[in-house]
Amino acid sequence: MRCGYPRFPSGSLRRHLRAALGILITTHLSGCSSLPPGADLPKQESVASAFPEQTNVGQHFATSSHRRHGESAFRILSIGADGFAARMQMINTAERTLDFQYFIFRGDATGRLICNALLRAADREVHARILIDDGQTNPGDEQISALAAHPNIEIRIFNPFAYRGHNRALRAIEFIFNAARLDYRMHNKLFVADNASALIGGRNIGDPFFQIDPDSQFADDDVFVAGPVVQKLSTTFDEYWNSALAIPLEAVASKPTASDLALYRTQLAALWQSAQQNDIDYVKRATSGNPVAGILSGQLPLVWSQAQVVYDSPQKKRVANGSMVGQLMYQPIAQEAFTVESELLLVTPYFIPTGGEIYLFKRLHERHVRVRILTNSLESTNELSAQAGYARHRLALLEAGVELFEVRALLGNTQGSGQTKAISRHGNYGLHAKLFVFDRRKVFIGSMNFDQRSIHLNTEVGLIIDSPVLAAETAARFAAMTQPANAYLVLLHPDSSGNPHLLWRTQEAGRVVEYTDEPARNGWQRLAAKLWSLLPLDSEL
Repeated sequence: MRCGYPRFPSGSLRRHLRAALGILITTHLSGCSSLPPGADLPKQESVASAFPEQTNVGQHFATSSHRRHGESAFRILSIGADGFAARMQMINTAERTLDFQYFIFRGDATGRLICNALLRAADREVHARILIDDGQTNPGDEQISALAAHPNIEIRIFNPFAYRGHNRALRAIEFIFNAARLDYRMHNKLFVADNASALIGGRNIGDPFFQIDPDSQFADDDVFVAGPVVQKLSTTFDEYWNSALAIPLEAVASKPTASDLALYRTQLAALWQSAQQNDIDYVKRATSGNPVAGILSGQLPLVWSQAQVVYDSPQKKRVANGSMVGQLMYQPIAQEAFTVESELLLVTPYFIPTGGEIYLFKRLHERHVRVRILTNSLESTNELSAQAGYARHRLALLEAGVELFEVRALLGNTQGSGQTKAISRHGNYGLHAKLFVFDRRKVFIGSMNFDQRSIHLNTEVGLIIDSPVLAAETAARFAAMTQPANAYLVLLHPDSSGNPHLLWRTQEAGRVVEYTDEPARNGWQRLAAKLWSLLPLDSEL
């Protein structure tokens, strides 16, 4: 279950025990409440900025879209540092509103630089709404709450824990006593500026997701979006923002003061000045104006096409059980997969299929449809539990005719990786992108992994873009990432008794190498994965 809680500094044992007792009493009295703490307090509803065409960016794309009969514009951003730069530049050019919806918003270097840009935008009367899930927070992430002291910035927490401290054990206790609610997370990743342009995809906010952290690099994608589909994305944001599960920060935590904001502002300004003086590459990229300036000028071409917004309603569980009307995104994606005629490409970091989905792949193979899947290897994964869940299905997948690739932690070359050779040399590469290509005619990009957690326990959002150009571009990236030097091709190989056995084929120093034991960082990682595999956790993964 990908809801691991970070290790935080401990205080006195007596204080922790007292807090634990309070949590136990609270959860016992409330039972398995369907609504989080603070849900009964009144909050003001709001919606996305009206008339986006009255902003410079909105006018620019409204005119272009009209000439193209209502199509929208798209450009995929596969380079991690470009994902950071685009967010900074869209914040800096916003005129009215900024809407952020993220599963993770780290308080690390890039997260704080984005907060600094948000403050500057708020100072010029741009109104920001920030909606963050409460499932995976690290020490320091809570500093963003200081922004809520600014009159033009609102922060809401999706499905929050009652306990707002940082002790892992106490969060675990609360989770155990209220798992029915707290296991349900908002996994969406969406950023909208002025209701005129948007970024949507698999990236959270934080150094690993922008591929600048030597200790952890997550390959991912955003797609820049402009035109009519942005308003549809904003509608999904409004639905979440105004839902009963989106709790204003002040309803669950002490409201930050002007002094808190002043101190945070000083820290952010110092960080920004230091980053500029130290000539940091990703900061230079952000101040250069590109990619957004190039997109607006036409120097970086856009693809114009139609697209379908697919998303889960905030109350996904109730929609799924039929107790309310709403949206579920899995069905339209599954329908696209079922109707392919020649090829299905899947890129997903966490891959836990059901028996029915494996049967679908088998049926496609019988229809001579080529099914190729790229996911994490044991050495590249950041989630051993998910990797163990996937490993149980490898044999069945290969027997169903699936071509299976697992990305390596140390790449042989960086083509298609989204990062530089210098950062790749650290050997901490991992997959985080969620991309599906249907017959090279359509492409899905969004937050949904091909696993049971995304399908049943998390809410998700994405786009199915009807574009052979973007589908071909994504297929080319798939080809680059599955090169023998960058990935393991997993094959069936009979052992001495003729029984099927797994084999991992790759290329090292220009030579083809085959492993009969699963490649891993070390023996402990391999053992831990085997221990995880003993647990029946597929529905939670």
